[in-house]
Amino acid sequence: MKLEWFVAFFFIPTASLLAKKTTAASSTKWWSIVLSPGMTNVVTDTQGIIDVVDPKLKVLNKRQRRLVAQNQGALMAITRAVRMAVSECRYQFQNRKWNCPTSYKERGQTSLFGKILNSGCRETAFIYSITSAAVTHSLARSCSEGTIESCTCDYKYRGESGSDWEWGGCSDNVVFGQRIGKKFVDSGEKGHDLRHTMNLHNNDAGRRTVSSEMRRECKCHGMSGSCTVKTCWMRLPTFRVVGNLIKDRFDGASRVTMRNDGNPSDSENESSFVPYNPSHKQPGERDLVYFESSPDFCERNAKFGTPGTRGRECNATSLGVDGCDLMCCQRGSDSTEIKVKERCSCTFHWCCKVKCEECTSYRTVHRCL
Repeated sequence: MKLEWFVAFFFIPTASLLAKKTTAASSTKWWSIVLSPGMTNVVTDTQGIIDVVDPKLKVLNKRQRRLVAQNQGALMAITRAVRMAVSECRYQFQNRKWNCPTSYKERGQTSLFGKILNSGCRETAFIYSITSAAVTHSLARSCSEGTIESCTCDYKYRGESGSDWEWGGCSDNVVFGQRIGKKFVDSGEKGHDLRHTMNLHNNDAGRRTVSSEMRRECKCHGMSGSCTVKTCWMRLPTFRVVGNLIKDRFDGASRVTMRNDGNPSDSENESSFVPYNPSHKQPGERDLVYFESSPDFCERNAKFGTPGTRGRECNATSLGVDGCDLMCCQRGSDSTEIKVKERCSCTFHWCCKVKCEECTSYRTVHRCL
């Protein structure tokens, strides 16, 4: 019995041991397509395998290249998705200590989100979730726009209608977006350790957030706008709505660790991880998960590639995260008066010009010391 206890105690995997495997690795290389202008210059061989003309731009793995070859137009949709994710990440964190810096460079190599990905923290969880959500959203919307040859509108909504409306129009094909998005985004994740389990969960949380927010949208028909009958279809939310929801999940993210046996679950309904605090509830399908505390974003951190908040603009009158007290980490701030030139007193002249004057004003800007 004592020997069994000894083995169980010393060989149960812990989050700290599993964290040693944490790397940004190859699963995120595809994000770099937005840093490679020539990425859209591709050729397809006789077996349908897509390749890139410039060898330096081969940021997709073999399975990803096959997927975009089989779904012509998907590459442009995925490229657009990465730009959407970057823009949304910057918007959601514009007033935070970590403001989603991108295009980190070291030793000639460029990583879109930088070395923060080497940490299993909640910021990394958000990045994975928002990029996965963006791919699903962009692919689904591209189907209804007719820019992906292998898919069309989602016509399954042809069943029972309402008393004053009927199904019609072109519904966004979120089923295609989820299916191809999952294959593409998850294809680089290998292994069963805590980091890969975390990545796959957060990827899926992003996709589920998109699909759960599909809404019915209608257009009226009838004499003189009487709306005698409405034609309705299912429409994706704006990506800002998706970003807001994932940001809410970020604020309430769950810290997790592997199950005691350290093995992946055998059932799709059983999670491979459990809450770090046993008194907390098991995270849901759309909850974000992480297993390491976030770095201190106050000062420059070379290990995680974070720039710190020195020189960041702050709000001197705010008590929130954008306020100078919190943003500057109690270091204080200085103020500078800057001159701002703006268009003003605009008038419309027939036909068809708008003429404006240039007005000068002064604004006080506060920056962290």
